[in-house]
Amino acid sequence: MKVLRDIWLVFQRHTLLMFRSPLWVFLGVAQPVVYLALFAPLLKPALASMGATSMTEAYRIYVPGMLVALALAGGLYAGFGLLAELGSGVVERTRVTPVSRLALLFGRSLRDVVTLVIQAAIIIVLSMPFGLFVHVPELLTGYLLLALIAFTSATFSYGIALRLRNPGVLGQVINNVAQPLMLLSGTLLPIALAPGWLRGIADWNPFSWAVTAMRALFHSHTADPSVWHSLTMMLALAVLALVWSARQFARSVR
Repeated sequence: MKVLRDIWLVFQRHTLLMFRSPLWVFLGVAQPVVYLALFAPLLKPALASMGATSMTEAYRIYVPGMLVALALAGGLYAGFGLLAELGSGVVERTRVTPVSRLALLFGRSLRDVVTLVIQAAIIIVLSMPFGLFVHVPELLTGYLLLALIAFTSATFSYGIALRLRNPGVLGQVINNVAQPLMLLSGTLLPIALAPGWLRGIADWNPFSWAVTAMRALFHSHTADPSVWHSLTMMLALAVLALVWSARQFARSVR
């Protein structure tokens, strides 16, 4: 019970700090909105071979992939916030408190999940004028999948930040991780358009399964096997990232 209370306290503190400066939540949405307005209109002719005969169908293919990219990239860059706290001595001061080291990680990551959910809701609302509508059960399942992705990537980013403690090196590592994962997951264009050898590599990328699952949900195909496969994989990755990063916190904050 103490751990749960500590998680809530850490989550509450970081969430309040976020809402005191909500501008960065909307800044995180700015780039996806630009892609939504300028890139998505090009998809109808590009995806005609996949049955995208209308702009609504094009957005059903594009928006789910963009949401996965937002969850992945947004979480991976969360480590920079931790580096700022390390530089200002905030993390060091937690050494004199009885707060759980696991809670320091878990609470921060939950804050990042809330940020992602807010951003995803804004993007979906902005997509509605283009004819994009999703049923509530499928939408909630999609939010669960996005939350697992954001939690996994943010937790991993915090662990890497504690290991490196250098913003310049962290930026290079995150870029080198994020770009291949997003390119091989088909976030902008479906990986089905890629040659066979590239599709074979993408099959080993769990985020490719997540993109496929999100697109299935946006087409109301809840029973698609990719949905449950991706949820299982993301849950396993979330647990692994939490265990590894919690050890980094335990070693760094004693």
